[in-house]
Amino acid sequence: MATRDARLNPTAEKRSDHDCWLCARPLGRRVEWHHPVPKSRGGREVVPLHPICHRAIHASFSNAELERGLGSAAALRDHPALASFLRWIAGKPPDFHARTAGRRARR
Repeated sequence: MATRDARLNPTAEKRSDHDCWLCARPLGRRVEWHHPVPKSRGGREVVPLHPICHRAIHASFSNAELERGLGSAAALRDHPALASFLRWIAGKPPDFHARTAGRRARR
């Protein structure tokens, strides 16, 4: 999980006018890059996310779960584990930050 500040990363700065891959809100000053299929599982593609959206994904799902069918933004948006987060974050400004709950219990 690489965090890049747009002031230090020209690629992130160019993308700052784009939307977050997960929540579709405009990106802010800080952009994190997410592998929809985890890098540890052979994923190569990266997509831009708000830091809070990136944390919400990894707090809700393991890499194995992401690999098994949650590798698209649509699949994540439709999953009940992120539905309330996405409703809550929808009205927040791009650089909004809040503490993310820890990883969910694994069975």
